[in-house]
Amino acid sequence: MVQLIVGKEGKGKTKHLLDKVNEEIKEASGNIVFLDRSSKHMFELNNRVRLINVSEYDFENSSEFIGFIYGIISQDHDIEQMYIDGLMKIARLTPEAFEEIVERFEKISDKFDLRIIVSASIDKSELSPAIQEKVIVAL
Repeated sequence: MVQLIVGKEGKGKTKHLLDKVNEEIKEASGNIVFLDRSSKHMFELNNRVRLINVSEYDFENSSEFIGFIYGIISQDHDIEQMYIDGLMKIARLTPEAFEEIVERFEKISDKFDLRIIVSASIDKSELSPAIQEKVIVAL
């Protein structure tokens, strides 16, 4: 399952994502990974959540980012949930490429029984109806 938190930049998507991960960790039986562009939210996350600072890796495009995701999954078969903050910047996406990567995430999610929750600076109205169904928070 893929869930999206979308809205314009600076609207509070990260806060919603942090609240969600800290609530979900209470019930999680597997591991949770949080991908962010920095380590500044480290102290806002429950210590059971693994924070990965993706700025330490240099992605040229979304394909490299997908490869990175596969690498994380291959190293930890107990990952239950993956949170990605700021997908548009992390994966260097254009609005047109956003839906394609969400569809890739859906395949990854199904194959590895993994929930992927993403925040992205994109307006819900820019998304197709199929992708809009995955939106849990629109700001």
